Amino acid sequence: GRIWLDDQRMLLVHAKALGMLRRDMIELLGLDVARGFMTRMGYYAGVADAQLARKVRPKTSIHDMFVVGPQMHCLEGIGVSEAVRIECDVERGIHYGEFIWTSPVEDEEHIRHFSIGTEPACWMQIGYASGFSSEFMGRQVLYREVECQSMGHPVCRIIGKLVEEWGPEAAEDLRYMMPETLQLGVPPNVVRPACSIGQPGAEQIPTDMPVGMSPSFNSVMHLVRRVAPTQATVLFLGESGVGKEVFSRTLHRLSARADKPFVAVNCAAIPEQLIESELFGVERGAYTGALQSRLGRFERADGGTLFLDEIGTLSASAQGKLLRALQEGEIERLGDSQTRKVDVRVIAATNVDLRDEVKAGRFREDLFFRLNVFPVRITPLRERREDIPLLMTHFLSKFNARHGRHLTGFTQRAVDAMLSYDWPGNIREMENVIERGVILAPEGGAIDAPHLFTSGERFTEQRFTINKDGKLVAMDPSVFVTELTQDREVERVSRRVSNLLLDDHDDCDKVSLDEIETLLLKRAIERAQGNVAAAARLLGITRPQMVYRLKSRGIINEGE
Repeated sequence: GRIWLDDQRMLLVHAKALGMLRRDMIELLGLDVARGFMTRMGYYAGVADAQLARKVRPKTSIHDMFVVGPQMHCLEGIGVSEAVRIECDVERGIHYGEFIWTSPVEDEEHIRHFSIGTEPACWMQIGYASGFSSEFMGRQVLYREVECQSMGHPVCRIIGKLVEEWGPEAAEDLRYMMPETLQLGVPPNVVRPACSIGQPGAEQIPTDMPVGMSPSFNSVMHLVRRVAPTQATVLFLGESGVGKEVFSRTLHRLSARADKPFVAVNCAAIPEQLIESELFGVERGAYTGALQSRLGRFERADGGTLFLDEIGTLSASAQGKLLRALQEGEIERLGDSQTRKVDVRVIAATNVDLRDEVKAGRFREDLFFRLNVFPVRITPLRERREDIPLLMTHFLSKFNARHGRHLTGFTQRAVDAMLSYDWPGNIREMENVIERGVILAPEGGAIDAPHLFTSGERFTEQRFTINKDGKLVAMDPSVFVTELTQDREVERVSRRVSNLLLDDHDDCDKVSLDEIETLLLKRAIERAQGNVAAAARLLGITRPQMVYRLKSRGIINEGE
């Protein structure tokens, strides 16, 4: 049998079985590890329910969509949730939530096994609230339990705010959402927004560290931490833009070579005739114009790490020399017969299938096996959408600081668009899109979808809406793109009209009455959901007048 909630398969589990699992995890793994597991499980469930809420209530207010979370909590048997105070404004970057929980299943089971204690025990529920709210805001929200029945209080009380509003005290709770908190000399990445957005010093924390909380992200970080202390060669696999170099730098920081050089080389960016001299160096007189000896990247990285990106593009000759360097730790400069020893750890990356390249004869099989000691596959962003809100927060903070802007966040429509878009360019594309939004959005305001998607991006992910019969139906992706195009037209015409009315001759482009009237007609029809009579009333004209104007401008056909 299967239990379905919309298109998500659910599982009906005995509360006592969950309690036994918690008990065993605490006794075998310790309180902190067990709490981390349960918190992350709740976080992922919250993200999934937030996505469902967007589908079933797409045209309602943010408040009405948001209360789906507490309702789902009750439906799923977790406990009864009562809202004390909810302030949620996506555009202004405001989130404050206070709830009271009664009869939470986690507390009942925790008390049954461990009695009353000194620490809150609603770990899964706190993770759920944080994940649900973060997905809605497009920024990281953290809920903390300030009262708990497991501590002897009559009810459980939770408070949620944006991470940066909690300040340093958020670090203790946030570490339970990371499988292994990174010890890199700075707080975990998710704590980074503690810097006031756009304030001086906000970019002093390194911005080239991985950001995420999804299961696939945590899986990659687990592998990175396992292999970092060793000397093994690592091969990162994944599409362009997924962050292979960022993970490579993190691996270097976690290794014993952290205080030694990290040298990155994009093999595809170097002409084939120069790649060998770039990697292995060149001796004076090796070729015309070689007036002095020059170190290659291997020698520059001696004692440290060499990152070879797009390694599948190496020439056959360079592949042979690389194989020797990996096997023997020796290189020869171009034009030199002397062998030089180097102590370099190689991290390679590729966005192509090297096995296919080997079969096609374009890549040496022995080199492939030498590189494939410890492969790490990084999933594309479209397969780990749980990370999108964290990345949005990270890049907003980064570019606010870089460009001296003070944007409050993202509009609800922008959040919907970011979560719906497939991101073919992955994180690199998202970074560029958000930087564009930071530049285009009005100072002190919020980034809207038209500020982000201005280069013909195509939305292939199905979005959902309610039809006239009240049924949930898939929306044509082109509809959303049309909405963005219309909004850009509104913004353009509005700016011209404002300049004209304000007598701003320095910035007054031509604007025609016909252009303004056409735009008003289109917006009225849109506001009236296609009802011509209602649209006419909005404009203070009769229905026949409205029909005449619509037909004369080709907005509707003659026969309609």
